[in-house]
Amino acid sequence: MHAVTEVLEPGEIPLWRHPEWVERFPWLVQGVTGRDGPGDETGFGLFGPTPVGVALDRWRRLRATTALPAAVHSRQVHGDRVEEWPLPLPSGLMVTEGADAHVTRQPGILLTVSVADCVPVFLVAGSPRAVAMVHAGWRGVAAGVFERAFAALVGMGAIPSEVHAHCGPAICGECYEVGPEVHEAVRPGPGVFVKAPIDLRAALAQRAADVGMSRERFTTSTHCTLHGSEFFSHRGGSTGRQVGVIGIRP
Repeated sequence: MHAVTEVLEPGEIPLWRHPEWVERFPWLVQGVTGRDGPGDETGFGLFGPTPVGVALDRWRRLRATTALPAAVHSRQVHGDRVEEWPLPLPSGLMVTEGADAHVTRQPGILLTVSVADCVPVFLVAGSPRAVAMVHAGWRGVAAGVFERAFAALVGMGAIPSEVHAHCGPAICGECYEVGPEVHEAVRPGPGVFVKAPIDLRAALAQRAADVGMSRERFTTSTHCTLHGSEFFSHRGGSTGRQVGVIGIRP
């Protein structure tokens, strides 16, 4: 596991992209949005205070930026349900209920999750080409949403040790202070009996190793959503949401 600092790629909707993956996977669309500037609270939230027309226009511009005609999103419930998208979709945005991860081998579909401290996890298999996008808050991590998304990729033919994963901008292990019940749910082991910080991205790295992923193919962002200014943070009082996106170019 090693740290990566995403690079901001300009466009109609700027995306923070994994610099190593830009070169390694030319067929891949990947990145996470951020704030447009200081004080911006618009984001991409479909279920918050942003007016629907404003949010949908931003989603339209996101699809134009990525050049993928179809996008999928879900109302996220901090669970372990994974949506699989095996067939082509019509142009536009499709929203489903109650899922926290999406997986596809189908080119032209943009998989998305919304985050504002939770971890956006990107999974890539090169042969056969397949991708997954995971929303990983502590409840989802405890429920095994990462493992279920990984298993879906393997079910599509991916070799476990050859899958790449990246944990994007999220609240860091120094800032995310939680109670002992969260520590026990996410990383069972020697008891934590006081309120203390937890590193979700480190917990995900261990879970990835446990299912057979190579540590060399697992990276984590250097960005913290709480003590940085580029991204929305729920704990920091933000109402906006960024989105993590991944897809296969047609």
